[in-house]
Amino acid sequence: MKKLIALLLCLVMVFALASVGSPLALAADKPVKLIAYCPGAGVPFQTVEKFAEIVNAADCGVEVEVHENGTLGNDAEAIESTRMGTIDVICAGTSGFTAFYEPAKILDLPFLFSDAEQACDIMNGPVGEEIFAGFGEFGLTYLGEGDNGMRHISTTNRPIHTAADVEGLKIRVPTSQLYLDVWEALGATPVALALPELALALSNGTAEAQDNATYHLVANATYDNIKYFSYINYMWMGTTIAMNSKSWDKLSAEQQEIVKAAGYEAGRYGFELIKEANLEGEATLREAGVEFDTEPDVQSFKDKLDIPAYYDRYEEETWFNRDLLNAILEAIG
Repeated sequence: MKKLIALLLCLVMVFALASVGSPLALAADKPVKLIAYCPGAGVPFQTVEKFAEIVNAADCGVEVEVHENGTLGNDAEAIESTRMGTIDVICAGTSGFTAFYEPAKILDLPFLFSDAEQACDIMNGPVGEEIFAGFGEFGLTYLGEGDNGMRHISTTNRPIHTAADVEGLKIRVPTSQLYLDVWEALGATPVALALPELALALSNGTAEAQDNATYHLVANATYDNIKYFSYINYMWMGTTIAMNSKSWDKLSAEQQEIVKAAGYEAGRYGFELIKEANLEGEATLREAGVEFDTEPDVQSFKDKLDIPAYYDRYEEETWFNRDLLNAILEAIG
């Protein structure tokens, strides 16, 4: 009997302490802290900063701490750290996720989106969710999509207006088979080079062209030898905002709703930033003497490739998903 009374007294004391702010009670009120990171600088980093700003302003019991770019590893390292849970939220180039998440490769098909605005609307909505529906198998939750620019063409030796103008042109592309396929099909001579090799390649003639946005030409200082630029909008590049799934599961339904909305809003913010950066990039290039073709014959490129029949060549690839492709094309209308 004495033991029972002692036990009851202890329980009363515990509840009393909890009611006046004991450590047990305070622990339940502690905010969930998330580490957010972007491996790169510029617009992608500003995108993850925007995400943190939105979540923190919501005062929902979730605090996001942004770590400076370069402090937690490169794209591949940071993505892996997010899958493991060392990083909670990441904003990185979508291509970095395709190393293990093949469905996202569908976004590397040429002339899929006519412009960045179209990509923004489609990726930050049901179709984007469908593309990344399998992220959970890899320990990730999809939060939204930012922009890393539409790819165009700029050259050192000739203006480009129609598809016929790229015949035999030595154009530098990323080390991706899909990019090589496009330019080979167009009759050019693609040269796969890492970005740090591009400036030298353009100066010594190893490459006569590149396929980047104006923003990237300026940010990467690869325009010294460029004389012509054409807005062909042939490929779109995204930045994916993702969260560690276990970190996501720790959030309440209300917190998840706020974090998800922040992902979409930050993604759209990234698109606006790239748009402004591209305009600034164009101004810089014009000052450097680059001539612009703002209305090239884009349809001639599509006709040369036979879009959308061109996509059928990847029917047997493990990453190719006809349903996903159709969902994108139907959303475009």
